[in-house]
Amino acid sequence: MKGEDTVNNGVTLQQRIEVLPDDTVLFRSDFPEFHSEFVGETLAELTREGVLVKVAQGIYAKPRRSRFGTVIPSVDKIVQAIAIRDHAEVLPSGMTALNALGLSTQVPMNYTYLTTGSERTIQLANCQIKLKRGVPKNFCFQTKLIGLLTQALKTLKQENVGENELQIIRELLSKESDKEALLKDVDNMPAWMKRIVKPMIKQ
Repeated sequence: MKGEDTVNNGVTLQQRIEVLPDDTVLFRSDFPEFHSEFVGETLAELTREGVLVKVAQGIYAKPRRSRFGTVIPSVDKIVQAIAIRDHAEVLPSGMTALNALGLSTQVPMNYTYLTTGSERTIQLANCQIKLKRGVPKNFCFQTKLIGLLTQALKTLKQENVGENELQIIRELLSKESDKEALLKDVDNMPAWMKRIVKPMIKQ
């Protein structure tokens, strides 16, 4: 019955959360079989006990313990968990895409992602995540690399692509095994990006 401490198999909500793997991202809405007020109280209690960390409104994480202390999941893992919950696709954009590919060493204070789901801003303790609605063509790529590279180069701009950036792109492309999918994806890139990337793909 909703609102009770246990479900049919006799496992309490607290026990269910305690056996989750470290680095798990969970949401207050993950437990619809329990009364929402009870879920909130349980999550708050587990947060006080240090079992969970509240990373944002309605979003919690089961942290890993290391010799350096408590480690919460990465921004990307949090965003991927939101995407799975919302049945949406996400793609880093702007400085987030540049950083993900190693084309920038600057760690962004604000992380931006394109999404097929709802737009929202999530405030974490020391940074902000912005999910922006992306047009379908942003998600048309078979390979994750070319989708990400398109967003990164769009931010970098053609005139700022130097030899260092070209070398990083070459190395990234060389690690992809499906050259046929890469070539198909490159054909969907803007013309100036296609001119840079296509000759680098060794079949």
